[in-house]
Amino acid sequence: MGKFIVLFSLFAPGLSRLYLATYNVGTSNPEQRLLDLLSITSQKGEKFPDFYVIGLQEVKSQPQNMLLDTLFEDNWSAALRDILDNKGYIKLKSIRLQGLLLSVFSLRKHLLNIREIESEYTRTGLAGMWGNKGAVSIRLSIYGCSLCFVNSHLTAHDNQLKDRIEDYNSIIKDQDFHVEETSKILYHDYVFWMGDLNFRLLEDFDRTPEEIERSVLKKDLKKLLEHDQLKYVMNKGEAFSEFTERDIEFAPTFKFEVGANAYDHKRRPAWCDRILYCVNSHNYENVILKVDQLSYKSHPSYVLSDHKPVSGDFNIKVFSDYSEHVVQFDKVPAWEEAQQNKAFYIVTKDIPATKDDWIGLFKENFTSLDDYVTYEYVHKCTTPVDERGPPTMERPQKYQVTIPDVPSRCRGNYCLVYFSQTEDKVMSVLGISDSFPIVKTESD
Repeated sequence: MGKFIVLFSLFAPGLSRLYLATYNVGTSNPEQRLLDLLSITSQKGEKFPDFYVIGLQEVKSQPQNMLLDTLFEDNWSAALRDILDNKGYIKLKSIRLQGLLLSVFSLRKHLLNIREIESEYTRTGLAGMWGNKGAVSIRLSIYGCSLCFVNSHLTAHDNQLKDRIEDYNSIIKDQDFHVEETSKILYHDYVFWMGDLNFRLLEDFDRTPEEIERSVLKKDLKKLLEHDQLKYVMNKGEAFSEFTERDIEFAPTFKFEVGANAYDHKRRPAWCDRILYCVNSHNYENVILKVDQLSYKSHPSYVLSDHKPVSGDFNIKVFSDYSEHVVQFDKVPAWEEAQQNKAFYIVTKDIPATKDDWIGLFKENFTSLDDYVTYEYVHKCTTPVDERGPPTMERPQKYQVTIPDVPSRCRGNYCLVYFSQTEDKVMSVLGISDSFPIVKTESD
């Protein structure tokens, strides 16, 4: 896929709203409704964020579950999609590393303004040999700005602060992406890092679990946070010093008795579950990028694990005018099932195709980029159409698409989606056709 070049100074800035949530689910199933986790109230006129980014830790990952999850969605992803599908969201990407799961959802209207989606992971458990601890990340570009989302589960226990610092620095060092300008996490315009970071209260803060809980009940959180390990290492420049965290105004999110709202005094209460952000404000001339955080809260009604979920709501500045419909499909007539069918498109930008570009057939109201019915590589299924002589700037080259094998009993309304994809699996959606019917073959 060629590089998308945009003259940013020509474009007026806009805003995109991101909603992030992190939850260590403790191998539980989603037996509580997840509306509150997503801050969905179902009130009339409710405004929804442009993107949901959900990071989970300790999703059940015994070998039999991992095998099932390669064939079917895990219970948590299914529960999230059950809600978000009905709100007009499409799952752009998910990545899983044992118990770590990260998913990014977008409102359908933004789909053609998203580019260069890629994922990465880092194992830090057992000196990098095991994925029970580590990080998963998804990077993409939204309206011309690059974003990276990281979900991590770092080393546990009060006395393992040094290991958590090493985990962070290993993740920063080891993760490499294939978009040249943003090959590292911190090179992106915006970075959001969340998860069970497992930072506790400093060891030399000589307070028992009972004493800490009494301070929590008195709402003396500021005094406790003076002894927060994450704040400590950020101030010392040892880890997360590049990031910003909004002031915490919620109670420690760990450790609770499962099924209850009482702290479990086997561990000292601590703010293990966090969301931080980093913005490279001056990456572009004449434009200052910025993040406005609208909320930062825990969700104490959830009792499925010994953690409470945490969410953050953000506005980010993006470039509002960005190329859409790089690939434009002609109106597609009705197709017949179990037959060879054709469509036509033009490419409006000078973007070289790669051998891994592909066109997928999707149901009209698809809710995930993984939900194609069938697909074919572009270099195998398209041929140039010479209608009126050589192509010009005003009259781009037209191509014919031939999909040889539409599955039988594939009836209803569908659409075609053009994906640009590099050999390194960096993917962009460049075009979506209008919906068209697939009907029963006349010979049936």
